[in-house]
Amino acid sequence: MRVSIVGTGYVGLVTGACLAEKGHQVTCVDIDADRVAALNRAESPILEAGLEDLLRANVGRRLSATTNLAEAVLGSEITLIAVGTPFNGDEIDLTAVLGAARQVGTALELKPSYHVVVIKSTVVPGTTDGEVLRALEQTSGKLPGIDFGVGMNPEFLSEGEAVNDFLFPDRLVLGGIDERSIDALERLYEPFREVPRLRTNTRTAEMIKYASNSLLATLISFSNELANLGAALGNIDAVEVMRGVHLSQYFRSRMADGLPPITTFLSVGCGFGGSCLPKDVNALIAHGRKADSPMRLLEAVMKTNQEQPRRTIELLEKHWPTLRGTRVAVLGLAFKPGTSDVRESPAFPIMRELLNLGAIVSAYDPVALDEARKVFREPRVQYCQTLDAALADVDAVIVVTPWKEFSDLPARLNGRPRPVVLVDGRRTFPKGSVPLYEGVGL
Repeated sequence: MRVSIVGTGYVGLVTGACLAEKGHQVTCVDIDADRVAALNRAESPILEAGLEDLLRANVGRRLSATTNLAEAVLGSEITLIAVGTPFNGDEIDLTAVLGAARQVGTALELKPSYHVVVIKSTVVPGTTDGEVLRALEQTSGKLPGIDFGVGMNPEFLSEGEAVNDFLFPDRLVLGGIDERSIDALERLYEPFREVPRLRTNTRTAEMIKYASNSLLATLISFSNELANLGAALGNIDAVEVMRGVHLSQYFRSRMADGLPPITTFLSVGCGFGGSCLPKDVNALIAHGRKADSPMRLLEAVMKTNQEQPRRTIELLEKHWPTLRGTRVAVLGLAFKPGTSDVRESPAFPIMRELLNLGAIVSAYDPVALDEARKVFREPRVQYCQTLDAALADVDAVIVVTPWKEFSDLPARLNGRPRPVVLVDGRRTFPKGSVPLYEGVGL
């Protein structure tokens, strides 16, 4: 493909050099004439392992630099915007991104053929299909989705390893406002045939970048929070503590899909329960308080978990002005599949809130009914012996525990005289599996 890239900083230059290495015809754009001249001499303005070798191999053949943005856009099929988005203390500064978008849009006004504009810069969700799209539309006088496409393709490059990260990526996130925009990104990354990729919308693509970095930041602060407590208690080596954590099979083994088991914990849902996680996290928070080493991150973890059942019910409240008299089936009472343990199950706060709101509640679990009755002694809950009994004449269903016995739930609900709202508390079912689908985190 013929590619133009706006911005020759860390992301833009590595992207341009690597795409040229993969066979694309790339033109890099920058306002700094001296920088452009240096690039056209195959001189790298940044220190990055392998970058200068790529420049020497591709400049003058498949890679060039220019200060003329309009000419680069008109001579290409797809434009990547890779300029800085610094945080000013209140929000990210979109000055450079929107300035580039306006210039690209002005160039598109003169272009008769379809063109795709892709944001590579890290921007908060809603930026690409919001301010960027409007800037392109206003300056070009053309229509998105018809005259031009818009995409979001986040980068996952580590400084010092950026060239290797780009040439051998672990994933490709291809976001777009429509299928045609995403297809253009597919063509751009066609040389990376074996790399796992995700086709999605621009907002999800934007969030994936922030989620990835925020997870890493959280893990670092989590480790430091534990280290601070260990230092306060004395005779605890935090490095050995984390080494002991790293030895867990959750990190070291692989599941059938090739991913480590730890990824099963990185999934959305209505909250965690069980005999260990809530008890142990709360115990450590309390111990830190006594040692004058507050566990603020873990406190936030528990607060978020406590709020998830209520957020699950809010999905139900979207469909009725009041839940009074609404018949709701709660499926899954054990805290996870494969056990009869109901300790700290999110099913109980969900049922309690439903009853407080006046709903008529039925409940079913393949193995944990007896334990549930003992823990949640509530005569207003109808504990059912079969799934069919729990689903009889209901208005809504909330799936709390994803038992395999519930796998045919959409088929059981579809075809009924009136639609049933399915609240998928574990995101077990496809979004279109029933007409009225609500999922946590959707």
